[in-house]
Amino acid sequence: MLIDIKDIKKIYKVGTVEVHALRGINLQIKDNEYMAIMGPSGSGKSTLMNILGCLDTPSEGSYQFTGESVSQMNDNQLAEIRNREIGFVFQTFNLLPRASALHNVELPLIYNGTPSSKRKKFAKDALEKVGLADRMDHKPNELSGGQRQRVAIARALVNNPKIILADEPTGNLDTRTGEEIMEIFEDLQEAGNTIILVTHEEYIAEHTNRIVRLRDGRIERDEAFA
Repeated sequence: MLIDIKDIKKIYKVGTVEVHALRGINLQIKDNEYMAIMGPSGSGKSTLMNILGCLDTPSEGSYQFTGESVSQMNDNQLAEIRNREIGFVFQTFNLLPRASALHNVELPLIYNGTPSSKRKKFAKDALEKVGLADRMDHKPNELSGGQRQRVAIARALVNNPKIILADEPTGNLDTRTGEEIMEIFEDLQEAGNTIILVTHEEYIAEHTNRIVRLRDGRIERDEAFA
């Protein structure tokens, strides 16, 4: 099992008030799954995504990632997992504006100490996978929104992570471009990647094989499709 979370709760304190963002989540995710997390604002989906991505820790409950207890890890161990095991794709792309597409994709490799000679090859390979072999030297302002998101996906892929976590990856794109991005995710899943999306859009979630719907910090429905 790639991910196994049991009775995960997340409580935030706002002054003297406790906000229960997650109220006992149980979820298992296998290798090569392609799933969406959905729910209205305040349902807990962003909190769940942050915990899955080791960006936040639960208040209670256990989180096993490839058999290891994430709940017991320190900040350095969590950072190591984020860098090597998880690729992140965000709605706002989060690209360095003055850096080329190639350099933006190289960044995770710089952080983990990959030698320069290997960095460029890995970054070029990742950009080729998303169809941007001819845009490697372009800066973000020289690319369309869809191309910028492809760069962000390439950056998420460059470390060959076990999971790609995508938070509203089509939120800033028109419908046609959004469909093109979803085709890339489908190709990546067919190539063996595990992909987890957070989305508000039903038509985006329908591309996946499983939809987990949250409401008020709990799983309301967990639907798997053939």
